Amino acid sequence: MAEQPQPISPVKNFFAGGFGGVCLVFVGHPLDTIKVRLQTQPRPQPGQPPLYSGTFDCFRKTLTGEGVRGLYRGMAAPIIGVTPMFAVCFFGFGLGKRLQQKKPDDILTYPQLFAAGMLSGVFTTAIMAPGERIKCLLQIQAATGETKYSGSLDCAKQLYREAGIRGVYKGTVLTLMRDVPASGMYFMTYEWLKNVLTPEGKSVSDLSVPRILFAGGLAGIFNWAVAIPPDVLKSRFQTGKYPNGFRDVLRELIREEGVASLYKGFTAVMIRAFPANAACFLGFEVAMKFLNWIVPGL
Repeated sequence: MAEQPQPISPVKNFFAGGFGGVCLVFVGHPLDTIKVRLQTQPRPQPGQPPLYSGTFDCFRKTLTGEGVRGLYRGMAAPIIGVTPMFAVCFFGFGLGKRLQQKKPDDILTYPQLFAAGMLSGVFTTAIMAPGERIKCLLQIQAATGETKYSGSLDCAKQLYREAGIRGVYKGTVLTLMRDVPASGMYFMTYEWLKNVLTPEGKSVSDLSVPRILFAGGLAGIFNWAVAIPPDVLKSRFQTGKYPNGFRDVLRELIREEGVASLYKGFTAVMIRAFPANAACFLGFEVAMKFLNWIVPGL
């Protein structure tokens, strides 16, 4: 069973989640750029080496060719989207917990926490899908040498002009397929680890910073262990032309590169997952403590 130290406030979750999301982007975006470039690099011609041999080769080539700015390319879209997205994500989790409580002091089971996390994944897709589409297109254009978009806003305008709102929201179903189960795992793992790491006789609200970082980092790893295959499909689909939808992407990947291709970018994802999500949950917990202090009754 999971301990709920105080009544759940979806409104506080909203504001604290937004701050946590900003922390996540600043820490995690460089490796997200590496992940997308590895996932979307063109298949090499026979006898030719791939554009990137792995995570560290991609990092080296990006840093050498584009400098530190190259690692943060496309960050405007997730920064603009991430504050409301993580705010809505944590709000959805708080709401999901609240809806399952018969009384404010009810303790939720881990399957209930998983269900609440899944609800948060549904909530975030409306914001996440267009931001991810723009981010992926900006991240790969520098690697291909083509400069079609001058920035996030220009990319959004061109997508809308070419295909309307459907062009901006391309990949929404795959974003749902990725985020709903992954969010359930994310929040359930974090709550479970917080309870495991809380010393006997102490409250989870008094958990030390290193333990919060550890719980948040591992939650991020569990999240991405579930999310990587649909994330690979989503990145390919959002940056390519597949007339029959993501089934074409899956068939092409399996036929040409095998099942292992569904875990492209695994190393970059896992290296990023721990520090980025540790920062996210630490930011969330710090913001929650601040909100509980200034507006205890909210």
